[in-house]
Amino acid sequence: MTEPRRERSTEAFFGRRRGKPLTELQSERMRDLLPRLRLDLDTAPPSDLKTLFAAHVDLVRLEIGFGGGEHLLHRIEENPRTGFIGVEPFVNGMAKFLRAVAETPGDRIRVYEDDATRVLDWLPDASIDHIDLLYPDPWPKPRHFKRRFVNPGNLDRFARVLKPGGAFNFASDIDTYVDWTLGHCDLHPAFEWLATRPTDWHTPYAGWPGTRYEEKAIREGRKPCYLRFRRA
Repeated sequence: MTEPRRERSTEAFFGRRRGKPLTELQSERMRDLLPRLRLDLDTAPPSDLKTLFAAHVDLVRLEIGFGGGEHLLHRIEENPRTGFIGVEPFVNGMAKFLRAVAETPGDRIRVYEDDATRVLDWLPDASIDHIDLLYPDPWPKPRHFKRRFVNPGNLDRFARVLKPGGAFNFASDIDTYVDWTLGHCDLHPAFEWLATRPTDWHTPYAGWPGTRYEEKAIREGRKPCYLRFRRA
C-alpha cells in the first residue's frame, strides 16, 4: 500500500529537516534538554508572556530560523533582562544550539523546532518586543516565491504579536529578497522602514556578531543588507 503524501502545509517556508547524523551528545541534548525548553503550543499562552521564563525579564524577543544559534546565543548573553524565543525547524541547527545553551543559563530561552507560524498564531496580541528574521531561505526561483517567509499573511502575524513601537529586523544577502521584503513592508500599514540614509541598509545592527552564513556570502561576493522596521 502506498503511503499518503505528507502534508507540507506546516513546512511551506523551510526545506529539509535533517542533515548529517547527530553526535551522541547532540542526540542527548535533543532528548533531555529540548522537552524542558520547548514551547507547549497545546496549552494556552500566558497572558503575560514574560512568565514563560524562570528568570525575571523586561522584554521578549523572537528569532525565526536561528540556524546554529550563533546570533541568538550572542543576544542572550548581551541582554540579561530579555527573554528569548527561538524557532528552528532544522534538526541539526537545533541540536547545535542546545549543545551550546546547555553551558549557559537556560532560564531566559524557550524554543520550538517546527513551523514558526504555529508559534506566531499561539502568541498573545502585542506580546513581543522584537522579531529577528535573519538570512531566511530566499527561495530564489519564481515558482517558489510563495514559500518566502515574508508575505502579507505573515506580516499580519508580525503586526498582531508585536507591541506598538516593536522592532522587526530582516537581513539577507539576496537582492531580490531584500527588494521583495521592502515592497511587502511598504504596502503593509503596520510597518515603517527606519532607514534615513542611503548607507543604513548596509550597516549591521548594533552589537551585530555576524554569522557563518554571512561570512560565506561575503566571500562569495554578495553584500549583506540589514533592514529595520518599526511596528507603527
